[in-house]
Amino acid sequence: MNSLTFGSTVPFTAMTRPLRLEHLYLQYLHLQVCHPLQFIMHLLIDFTLLLFLCTQANSAATDAILAGQALTVNDKLVSKNGRYALGFFSTSSSKPSQDTTNWYLGIWFNTVPKFTSAWVANRDTPIKSTTALELTISHDGNLVILKRSTKSIIWSTQANITRNSTTAMLLSSGNLILTDSPNSAEVLWQSFDHPTDTLFPGAKLGWDKVTGLNRKLVSWKNLIDPATGVYCHRLDPSGVNQLLLTPLNSSIPYWSSGVWNGKYFLSIAEMTSSNQVSNTTFVHNDQEKYTVFNLVDESLVTHFAVDISGRLKQSIWLESSQDWTMIYAQPKLQCDVYAICGPFTICNDNELPYCNCMEGFTITSPEDWELEDRTSGCSRITPLECISNKSTKCPKVEAAASPNECAQICLNNCSCTAYSFNDEKCSIWHNELLNIRALQCSGSTCSTGETLNLRVSAKDFHRLTNNRKGIVIGVATGAGISALGLCALFLLVMIWRNRRKSSSHTLDGVQGCNRIIAFRYTDLQRATAKFKDKLGAGSFGSVFKGFLNDSVAIAVKRLDGAYQGEKQFRAEVSSIGAIQHINLVKLVGFCCEGSKRLLVYEHMSNRSLDVHLFRNNSTILSWTIRYQIAIGVARGLAYLHEGCRDCIMHCDIKPENILLDDSFIPKVADFGMAKLLGREFSRVLTTMRGTAGYLAPEWISGVAVTPKVDVYSYGMMLLEIISGKRNSSASCSSGGNFDVYFPVHAAHKLLEGDLGSLVDQMLHGDVNLDEAELACKVACWCIQDNELDRPTMGQVVQILQGLVEIRMPPIPRHLEAMA
Repeated sequence: MNSLTFGSTVPFTAMTRPLRLEHLYLQYLHLQVCHPLQFIMHLLIDFTLLLFLCTQANSAATDAILAGQALTVNDKLVSKNGRYALGFFSTSSSKPSQDTTNWYLGIWFNTVPKFTSAWVANRDTPIKSTTALELTISHDGNLVILKRSTKSIIWSTQANITRNSTTAMLLSSGNLILTDSPNSAEVLWQSFDHPTDTLFPGAKLGWDKVTGLNRKLVSWKNLIDPATGVYCHRLDPSGVNQLLLTPLNSSIPYWSSGVWNGKYFLSIAEMTSSNQVSNTTFVHNDQEKYTVFNLVDESLVTHFAVDISGRLKQSIWLESSQDWTMIYAQPKLQCDVYAICGPFTICNDNELPYCNCMEGFTITSPEDWELEDRTSGCSRITPLECISNKSTKCPKVEAAASPNECAQICLNNCSCTAYSFNDEKCSIWHNELLNIRALQCSGSTCSTGETLNLRVSAKDFHRLTNNRKGIVIGVATGAGISALGLCALFLLVMIWRNRRKSSSHTLDGVQGCNRIIAFRYTDLQRATAKFKDKLGAGSFGSVFKGFLNDSVAIAVKRLDGAYQGEKQFRAEVSSIGAIQHINLVKLVGFCCEGSKRLLVYEHMSNRSLDVHLFRNNSTILSWTIRYQIAIGVARGLAYLHEGCRDCIMHCDIKPENILLDDSFIPKVADFGMAKLLGREFSRVLTTMRGTAGYLAPEWISGVAVTPKVDVYSYGMMLLEIISGKRNSSASCSSGGNFDVYFPVHAAHKLLEGDLGSLVDQMLHGDVNLDEAELACKVACWCIQDNELDRPTMGQVVQILQGLVEIRMPPIPRHLEAMA
């Protein structure tokens, strides 16, 4: 087990026998009755002792070290607000038999019972022994870690100080500063200028142009080692006003924030929300260039850091769960982090663990992987006889007319690790393979992809083919193998970059992509009994029930209209065909023959949400089911907006497009109007789409839109889930001779605290009113006029789950004008 300990709360002068006030009170009663004079003497002595001990107890919570004082391993400084502590802490090896305890000076969250480091002074110079170790002010005025037995300095602030008497103080912001005196405004040195992996609220990230100081965050090496890791968060060194995540020794980013537009970074959609936990500022002048964030609620305890997985994460401490809850992460996908799994690995965002060795390879350092440091990757089980030290990060393109010729080029080169042949191009890799990942089809195309042929030893080749039936292998034959002997055979192991080879088959073996079946039209005619059982119809076509192999129920959507059908068909296949989520309807396959366009989905036995909300002859959904449907739809949309490689805007969220399975789990369906939005863009200009009554006001104004149009539609639908009636038909009397549009009525009733009149009367009061109030608040925030005031779908999920508090929303002005 990994262990992590930190300094205790013993004060500078340890108390061996704490004095309890009730003991004094008992002494007082006894002496007052029996010994009046002696009572006065004892009372004076006890009062003096109590005053002394209280003074000593206060020293336990001191926030400063003065000249001549020292902080030992059992001591700590505590900021005046009690939030942060500074002291010595230790980390130990995962193997108890090994005495590899390392000690560090650091700052941690004092009010959080789960030890969480925020700053480490000597991250790359751990201390092996704590004998006669102390933190003190040296003769030159610097703060130092001193080994008293040898008078040697282990760590120092190394500030250019001309004074020999200074004070070290831990501020309420978590900043450790060195000043001329406790009341001095001049800061001689501060920990905020030397961050490790964590950014404190109020701390700057960026450059001091005068001194050349560059403040950046660098991840820990692993779970128990705070040494300099391999990932860095910093301002773009090229001069562009944006933030980057890069490997520490490279300026090439694997994630960027987008350019600062004066209010927020363009690629961080969370910054446009009105329900942010923090506010960000960007400063650029002649002396400095930096960004800084401050908490909206100062009582919130938040941890904002680059973790060892190379992702930028922000978490908040929840007292209810006694744990950190992540509220933000970039990049969204773990496999987007550069070389996160190390060489000769395959990264898969849809699996845990997400890193796995390629065939013929084994984990290089299991101990490091146990501590979540996988950058060492995997090594060959059986070394190759011929290999050179040449290594390239990118493939070299060779001239080859066929796959066999490309294979021969690789076989003739001892340094060749793998090859691929695609689009008449032969690509050769040398030595280490990095950033290999398994991905689903994405974007507007869905092809069979590019196959990477990996070089393995003959011994491993035979072992793999004997142990794994059905593996697809390609064996190079001819003079090349004779010349190289056991040096190389090739094993077909995976798909390269953004594409994946299909392993799916139709009834007659027709292949599609991403396990999506490419059906023949006759197959679907037979499956649906010539489109006999019609489930419903929409603006783009009709839906029919069918069966595959006479057992698996499917829903077949037949698109009508040449131009519209083609456009809708491409949109649906390219969007939902590339994603999988429990709250998104699964696309089984498609048919594309001549002018015929059909889409095949999994069949939802409980039909669509509107059937249960608005039709009296159907099942009345309980409040519990409605609330879970609201959360499920929010999760599905959050995945579309934030979890996919490209942001997908659904553009037509309404009850008709929410399907329910056997357990009433909601599935977002009908992606015919979906719009892909690349991660490098924050909004897109597109034609109006969607359904009246669910359209966000920005659609009507014709401006470029964002995923917040889906948030608006979701809010309108959520009101219908609550009321059980159409917003357009659920008008309510205002007390006069006219009716009030239901969303406006709901906003007013929410402010008045009258939830009972808003909830579906068919539930007969069997409602969790706390959840109903929360749902109403969420709905009203989602339909705000300004898209910046609406939450993201990820925030909606957190709010509905009770993880994030939400205040009372204002009444949307554009809706109030309709009243």
